[in-house]
Amino acid sequence: MLQWIGKRLLLLCCRQSGKSTTTAILALHRALYYARSLILLLSPSLRQSQELFKKIADFLALLPVRPALTEDNRLSLQLANGSRIVSLPSKEQNIRGYSGASLIIIDEASRVLDDLYLSIRPMLAVSGGQLIALTTPYGKRGFFFNEWENGGNSWERIKITAYDCPRISAEFLSL
Repeated sequence: MLQWIGKRLLLLCCRQSGKSTTTAILALHRALYYARSLILLLSPSLRQSQELFKKIADFLALLPVRPALTEDNRLSLQLANGSRIVSLPSKEQNIRGYSGASLIIIDEASRVLDDLYLSIRPMLAVSGGQLIALTTPYGKRGFFFNEWENGGNSWERIKITAYDCPRISAEFLSL
């Protein structure tokens, strides 16, 4: 997935499969190597968005040469190259105002309300940015399920079950 260059990606993956970690690395890469990128992190709650943001900040701290930051707090950071990473709450009325996003990541997307999804799509209209929706299964409802089932060829899809994940032992699965 780290070499993915498409526009829309749905990740339907079991817990502990590494989907948040992988998307965190992808977000950091975008910020570092594509100046003036706007990366938005959304999830059902601000706390969950902050957890994804924390993963990004932790990877940033591991770099042998840390890039200069012009902003650094619990919810966002801005690199000297103008790239920004912002974690946002899952309230449609609170996220308006961002435009030109180069990457939007929706974590636990099956639990995000449809109005939030509909409100972020225009943020990609002019920029042609990427959208990644990652989640664990949560029933046959909502935008994620609809896009997974009916989104046609506009979405690439990756599905990883617990049985597909080498990090999860057969012993654990048999419990």
